Amino acid sequence: MSTIKAVRGTRDLLPPETALWNRVEQTARDVFRRYNFGEIRTPVLEATELFARGVGEETDIVSKEMYTWEDRARAASEKAQSLTLRPENTAGVVRAYIEHKLGDTGQLQKLYYIGPQFRRERPQKGRYRQFFQIGAEVIGPSSSGSESPLRDAEVLEMLAALLDALEIPRASEANDWKGWKLQLNSVGSSTDRPRYVAALREALLPVRDRMCPDNQRRAETNPLRVLDSKDEADQEIIDALPKIADYLDDASKDHFAQVLAALDACGVPYMVNPRLVRGLDYYTRTTFEFTVDVGLGTQNALLGGGRYDGLSEMLGGPRAPGIGFAIGEDRLVLTLQALEEAAAASAGEVSIMPKLDAYLAPLSPAQNAAALSLARDLRSSGLSVEVGDGSFRLKKSFETADRVARSIVILGEDEVAQSVATVKTFASNEQRKVPFADLRMALATE
Repeated sequence: MSTIKAVRGTRDLLPPETALWNRVEQTARDVFRRYNFGEIRTPVLEATELFARGVGEETDIVSKEMYTWEDRARAASEKAQSLTLRPENTAGVVRAYIEHKLGDTGQLQKLYYIGPQFRRERPQKGRYRQFFQIGAEVIGPSSSGSESPLRDAEVLEMLAALLDALEIPRASEANDWKGWKLQLNSVGSSTDRPRYVAALREALLPVRDRMCPDNQRRAETNPLRVLDSKDEADQEIIDALPKIADYLDDASKDHFAQVLAALDACGVPYMVNPRLVRGLDYYTRTTFEFTVDVGLGTQNALLGGGRYDGLSEMLGGPRAPGIGFAIGEDRLVLTLQALEEAAAASAGEVSIMPKLDAYLAPLSPAQNAAALSLARDLRSSGLSVEVGDGSFRLKKSFETADRVARSIVILGEDEVAQSVATVKTFASNEQRKVPFADLRMALATE
């Protein structure tokens, strides 16, 4: 009988790697809390229409990548509903904003989410069919300040703070420009963008047949996606296409200038990229992308987002300007793993995984109960502890402890009788006797 494996494009996350995932998510929660964001959890199932109307029927996501099926009617009077596993979460958050009438509060809604998304695309490094995103949305009625360029700059400054908190370096001359970089642009208002798309489609018409098949299709269905193309053979054509900056009205130009001024004031480095447009239908004005050249190869986008001032109306809701982003958590973890491996290699370390505070090694079955009781006390004080495997062989216990913990705590007959443990710290090679009552403090300060 053949074994059953995980579906292609999905995978299991196992310890000790999950410890890094938890650290990333906790760091994100801590940073978001400081900026007054609250968590929202939306269903992984949504009506297909949500993405067709919000993301755009001609996008690759909707036309090729969604997991969609007809939910059979339960009664003759019911109509089958088309359902989709969410391929992104902004549309779902805005749907929840409308459904729960959050705009009626008159307050700015600052919401974040962490969870899985689903797209049927070709699996590759850092890209999976079930992938995870950390994202946030700032949305509300115009009276709440949701249209202000201050909100754009605040979101970008918060992302810089998050990457700093995760100890991903900023690209700079001092580190050969290795680290995160922020690229941003303005795609203009809802009136600017159609004028630009029309000009882009016209410019693509005479050169379309010289481009790769994907770009030939995009030139007709969604010309903005051509600008995102990484196809090397098409870059010369793409570089010669019209720039969105030439089609912005004065209000959009002023809005973008204020965003840049605020970033300058906050010390957030950036680069204006006139080709950065992002092809989803709901984007307006500020659009941005953070890239990193560590751990991701040529596909180096770590996160992206932008302003979507008309999305609520597209979904049948009230006017509610907003801005948001999504971080590819899978790609973020790959980046952190690459940084940790590089740091460990430069320090001459073999393992980069955090070690337990202590490994308790009872020397016979008679000490098992005392070992478990002592472990309970140490764990309740916040220490991480493992109890020996029951082989009661001292050499094996030392080998295991050295691999997983900073110290070994030996519990033999004499130690239990006297309530004094024998403790060896591997880093210093020091071995000493420590009363049970002092063990927590001794282990915590090593």
